[in-house]
Amino acid sequence: MNETHHDDDLIAALSAPTDETTLTRLHRMLEHQAEQADLLDVAYTTMDTPVGRLLLAATPKGLVRVAYAREDHDRVLETLADRISPRILRAPARLDEVRRELDEYFARRRKSFDVSLDLSLSHGFRQVVQKHLPEIGYGQTRSYGQVAQLVGNPKAVRAVGTACATNPLPVIVPCHRVLRADGSLGGYVGGPDAKHLLLDLESAA
Repeated sequence: MNETHHDDDLIAALSAPTDETTLTRLHRMLEHQAEQADLLDVAYTTMDTPVGRLLLAATPKGLVRVAYAREDHDRVLETLADRISPRILRAPARLDEVRRELDEYFARRRKSFDVSLDLSLSHGFRQVVQKHLPEIGYGQTRSYGQVAQLVGNPKAVRAVGTACATNPLPVIVPCHRVLRADGSLGGYVGGPDAKHLLLDLESAA
């Protein structure tokens, strides 16, 4: 009975003029039905931040992707559909906690993140490095060589650089706190301006 009611609402929404309110209502119905039928494998949304618009995506296991605009959000979503599941839908409510924690971080009210993470986009040594990156405290930095020592493989400096460059969860998993041995920034998926901003934000707190 309840399912029939939802179907009737969906048909009514599809039959209505396609103004923005109707489209929003229709999307919420689709989102709700996908959740109810356990058909939503990847939920995503976007949010504006001091480092630009970020794409946030989560699986039932946890946050799986944070992407900068320069990475091309459409392409990131295509990759998620290919690598995780094509059952992907904009579902902002599923990312409310992530957005709240990011807002607190950028307001300098949060120094670490508590949201659950899904590290399935990384494997092997890259995943090992990314798991250890949160051990670099807020407002602190480490060199690529120091991170290599931290993960127990002092000679793997170049591999640590690759793990940071391919980090699927920037900001949340703080690869921005890893610098070159001479103290220069090194590469960053969000670009040098974003890396500078994050480090300045943390050092000012």
